[in-house]
Amino acid sequence: MFEHFSGTESYIASAELREAVNVALALERPLLIKGEPGTGKTLLATAVSEALGRPLHTWHVKSTSKARDGLYVYDAVQRLHDSRFDDTSVSDIRAYIRFGGLGQALRSEEPSVALIDEIDKADLEFPNDLLHELDAMSFKVDETGDVYSAKHRPLVIITSNNEKELPDAFLRRCIFHFISFPSPELMAEIVQVHHPDVERILVEEAIARFYWLRDLPELRKPPATSELVDWISALVRGGIPAENLTDRVPYLGALIKKERDLLATQRAMKSTKSRRR
Repeated sequence: MFEHFSGTESYIASAELREAVNVALALERPLLIKGEPGTGKTLLATAVSEALGRPLHTWHVKSTSKARDGLYVYDAVQRLHDSRFDDTSVSDIRAYIRFGGLGQALRSEEPSVALIDEIDKADLEFPNDLLHELDAMSFKVDETGDVYSAKHRPLVIITSNNEKELPDAFLRRCIFHFISFPSPELMAEIVQVHHPDVERILVEEAIARFYWLRDLPELRKPPATSELVDWISALVRGGIPAENLTDRVPYLGALIKKERDLLATQRAMKSTKSRRR
């Protein structure tokens, strides 16, 4: 039976995003997700795992990551330590093979979800070094000669913040989706999930002020969804009524994270107040 993703109670996915996930499931292709920070790229894998009842295996890529790291790592340091200070035999190299997130997914006895998070953090050749594994869904452990092939092709979700261009050969193998920033209507649904008991007028005023901030052209880092959710929490805990959001932005530090943006926001608020007078 074909699996179908339609979002979860805690993850509101647009129709286009749901379609992209379901196409990747049907074609058994990796799903490449791009979008600005705070649009839910990383959380998508958790939501798909929850919705489909599949285990999730994660690989958070760093600038120093190599393609093999997500498959396995040979822990030679631990083996050397054991040979010097432990009475147990160290002749079995397999005891020192540590499987990474992608390697665990390819070895899984059941269908799973594999997250390769922020692939663009690594060097330019990193995606190309994964082409065989993503095509064949198998890999070899050089130290032992063991070959592992997936019994069930995992759904591989790959996220990118667009810091680097990805190679064409890699892109051809992926289903691609760009998560657009939520509309105010969709944002209201997302906020409702996180703050179901907050009075509607406060949520409406907070969202209006939030999008006003995002529209300021001077901002280098506009606030994202997670920051809006945190800001509403601060407003509720601080007892700030909705009418106080008309002329000011309380707890601005929950939304703005750069000094230059803070100054630009303060200038914009002063300018708005002057025009109203």
